[in-house]
Amino acid sequence: MRTPHLLIAMSVFVAGVFGYAALAPSPEKDRAAQTVADGTTVPPSAGASASAAPTVYDVGHLVDPSRDYFGTAISGAPQDMSRVDAFAKRVGKKPNMITIYESFDDDFAAAEVRDIYQYGALPIVRWEPFKQGLGDIAAGRFDEYLTEFATAVRTLNVPIALTVAHEMNGHWYPWGTRKNQPRDFVAAWRHIHQIFEQVGATNVIWTWTPNVINYLPGVALKPYWPGDRYVDWVGVDGYFTQSGIKHFTELFRPTLNEIKRFTAKPVLIVETGSEPGSMRATAVKELLTEVAKSKEIIGFVYFNARGSGDWVLDNDPKALRVFRTHPDRDDFSFAVK
Repeated sequence: MRTPHLLIAMSVFVAGVFGYAALAPSPEKDRAAQTVADGTTVPPSAGASASAAPTVYDVGHLVDPSRDYFGTAISGAPQDMSRVDAFAKRVGKKPNMITIYESFDDDFAAAEVRDIYQYGALPIVRWEPFKQGLGDIAAGRFDEYLTEFATAVRTLNVPIALTVAHEMNGHWYPWGTRKNQPRDFVAAWRHIHQIFEQVGATNVIWTWTPNVINYLPGVALKPYWPGDRYVDWVGVDGYFTQSGIKHFTELFRPTLNEIKRFTAKPVLIVETGSEPGSMRATAVKELLTEVAKSKEIIGFVYFNARGSGDWVLDNDPKALRVFRTHPDRDDFSFAVK
């Protein structure tokens, strides 16, 4: 009597095992689900282990690119990427950098950053501590927030160029010269960098970004330098204006010469633009020409928005024609992957 029951039980057990094997998700499907859920990518080297951490995105090829970057900052983007598409159509060139601005108490804008990367561009995150003192940041009073932000950057696992407290050598921001000393900036920068290292967020291109020095006599840049270990790119912000400087060499060369005295890191013009008028087409032409021929400058980002001035070139046919016909335009063609 026992034998038939035993055979039946064994048959049910075997069927259950094979049924589970057929229905259970494979490790590959598990990894695909993880990618969809959090934006990370588990590399082949991680094997079949669902608990293996994904390899951190290696930014090396982006730090030293074979061609130059052409980026833009546009009001309403990247939340509405159709604005970037419209800009690309007007200038005849798809940007491979797009800027996003975040306050120091914002959550990391993972969705927007992912959209920029999927577009084929490098996200530039400009992180602005409007309400948080540099001294307090350096002292660790915002470490919980910094750790959460850095962890979110690591989890998304796409490359970003990060500027922190840009234009710190100017007096117009609360983190600038009116309330802070260079040592405050350096201490805050190094502390933030250390926290990113601790959580493994090495998918960041650290972009130290002063304003051009032309209008800031007596403010040396070297005291603000955190050191080569803490910086990947030197960023520079500078604008062409009707009442001020109208040509590339005059606008950027004094700053570049001063920077060369203490570092040889690659230079990115992180923010630039031109006021309207006949000078705008010339400014665009000089930007494309000078950056293409420079060995130290790896690209520029055009601020196509209204801020301290009207930098929008959407309705400037002469400036747009320069973009579409410039002989060096192909030097700015590559997708970020």
